Amino acid sequence: MGQFPARPGDITRDWWDKVLGRVPARWRWEPIGTGQVGDSVRFHLEFADGSGPATLAGKFAAADPTSRGTAAMLGLYAREVRFYREIAPQLPVRTPQVHAAEVSADGASFVLLFEDLGPARGGNQLAGCSLAEAREGVRQAAALHAPGWRNPQLLDLDWLQPDPAAAAQVRALYPHAQAVFRDRYAAALEPEYMALCEELAEFTAAAERVPERVSLVHGDFRLDNMLFDVKGGAEPIAVLDWQTIAVGNGLTDLGYFLGCGIGDSLRRAHERELVELYCAEMTARGVALTPDRVWRDYAIGALHGVSTAVFSAAFVVRTERGDANFLSMARGACALCLEHGSLDLLKKG
Repeated sequence: MGQFPARPGDITRDWWDKVLGRVPARWRWEPIGTGQVGDSVRFHLEFADGSGPATLAGKFAAADPTSRGTAAMLGLYAREVRFYREIAPQLPVRTPQVHAAEVSADGASFVLLFEDLGPARGGNQLAGCSLAEAREGVRQAAALHAPGWRNPQLLDLDWLQPDPAAAAQVRALYPHAQAVFRDRYAAALEPEYMALCEELAEFTAAAERVPERVSLVHGDFRLDNMLFDVKGGAEPIAVLDWQTIAVGNGLTDLGYFLGCGIGDSLRRAHERELVELYCAEMTARGVALTPDRVWRDYAIGALHGVSTAVFSAAFVVRTERGDANFLSMARGACALCLEHGSLDLLKKG
């Protein structure tokens, strides 16, 4: 794949010429976003003739070795690069246009260079969102899931297939992750929610599940991975951070989004409406679904929010916002799961 800059400061004039076909007279960069597994920046470019683009966005491996090691172990960087190269052009989901997408052979270093979607409002997991924004997120979920629904042309891509060794490693590490989560948050998380986390950890460590092959799944479909009012309001939404793209059941994304994404009060007030909207959008895209048909898978999907909060808390760098974020995710997902008996549904198979 050749040489590429592993950090923003490594970029050379030759690399700009390779990816843009011209060389800025001057450039600078600044950090953006709140990601803990990758580091994102905005580049400000000045060309001698005054032509643009004036700004671009870049994404690199996390500077923190713990987060970077976790991402490499799970193949996250390679997946995101291949998503932008091979799948994004086939989907009606709004993602940023890519100028460069490269990853190292060991999967521990990568670079993505995007169009700059700013000015835009980054989704904020802690603040929640409006009903209108939740609707836009649901529409994007359908735009992702419908093209690959039972479609072997997308679902059979070799690099999207589950890695049994990685899955076994996650199961082996899960009790440790739950122990870290318990020690860190037992005083902050409601006892009934922590009890659900404990029960899910025991089940996850003991049960080897066969992954479903229904559709593409984003895997981390929440507000922090969305932009609203893209390009100053020209477009309503864009979806970012495709490191966890996989084959599974699209209802996992919906349960995850409504559970640990939009805020529990909004979810309780508008849950049925949002599930109905998803089904209507999927049906319009050629996949006939009804709320009654998908409700079980939706409820089970919310458990992914619980497990993600637990596992991520243990294996990415700890920050104050990260603590608040993982607690927010766990609270919302646990509330949905307890309300709908999600873990019992999962155990019944």
